[in-house]
Amino acid sequence: MDKPVIAQKEPYEFKVTAGETYFWCSCGLSDEQPICDDAHEGTKFKPVEFKAEKDDTVWLCGCKYTKNPPFCDGSHNDL
Repeated sequence: MDKPVIAQKEPYEFKVTAGETYFWCSCGLSDEQPICDDAHEGTKFKPVEFKAEKDDTVWLCGCKYTKNPPFCDGSHNDL
């Protein structure tokens, strides 16, 4: 698998809690989108770790082609 699977062509609205660490799925194979469930095992992909600085709603990339992982940068508009 050379390229990630497009999980969806729009971002995921995701609520985060201050101080919590999350692992964003970069391969697109996780059944727990947008969070990693280790479905990447056996591929070159690794989850992207991020820590929430405050309670918030963030927009996580669903297409897996963002240039600012794990956050949506609008790359899905070019697919």
